[in-house]
Amino acid sequence: MKLHVEIQGTGFPILCLHGHPGSGQSMSVFTKFLSQKYQTIAPDLRGYGNSRATNKFKMEDHLDDLEELLERLKIERCLLLGWSLGGILALELALRLPQKFTGLILIASAARPRSNHPPITWQDLLYTGVAGIVNYLKPGWQWNIDTFGKHSLFRYLLAQHTAQAYQYLAKEGVPAYFKTSTAAHQSLSQAINQGYNRLQELPLLDLSCLALAGAEDRHITAISSQETANTLSCCQWRCFPNTAHLFPWEIPNLVQAEIEQWLNDYPETVMEKN
Repeated sequence: MKLHVEIQGTGFPILCLHGHPGSGQSMSVFTKFLSQKYQTIAPDLRGYGNSRATNKFKMEDHLDDLEELLERLKIERCLLLGWSLGGILALELALRLPQKFTGLILIASAARPRSNHPPITWQDLLYTGVAGIVNYLKPGWQWNIDTFGKHSLFRYLLAQHTAQAYQYLAKEGVPAYFKTSTAAHQSLSQAINQGYNRLQELPLLDLSCLALAGAEDRHITAISSQETANTLSCCQWRCFPNTAHLFPWEIPNLVQAEIEQWLNDYPETVMEKN
């Protein structure tokens, strides 16, 4: 399908892929600073955001959509950046079309993702609903964070319950959640039930990579992220203490600085090939 896409800046293209639930807009923590030097391409994946989908689809359909998008935009080569599910799709794209990509930036993602998320209770759901609604109406309100947020499912997404992180949740997280289709939920659930492991194929990738993880991530553990980094032939891995799955919203300045330093160290990832 023809994906809705947000394009910012000029220069070497960087394809930015969001997670679940998510949208191109929810990648602003990356696109706003990267678009100052490069062209960022942030699509809404099929079934997310404004890329509406009602019929069932498979995870492989995302790859077909993204390949079509690159052809439509006449992108011959670009850098890949993916957060969570977006990181898995970035790995799959790189394995499918290695000649298209100059490098990989994996955020809270893994080629064999593992979770240690505890069971969800009715109280978790109740507190999450209340915390989300109140935070949407009054983003970053400390009383709401202390009373409901820290006792909701947000405690598994965030380790640092700061006003800044909750403002990101209100502005980008909640709208993305409500615009994620049932078909997208079903597609991801089916993929999880089937299992996913691409570790054996990773040595085939001859790409420079940066993998960033949150030490307290319960959705895709830091250990599984490190396993992926160790399996790739050229990968720099960094784990941020006292952060969880949404660590780019907890410590945006540190994450952006880490990415900028890596781009400076590997300039070939954002340069046209002569």
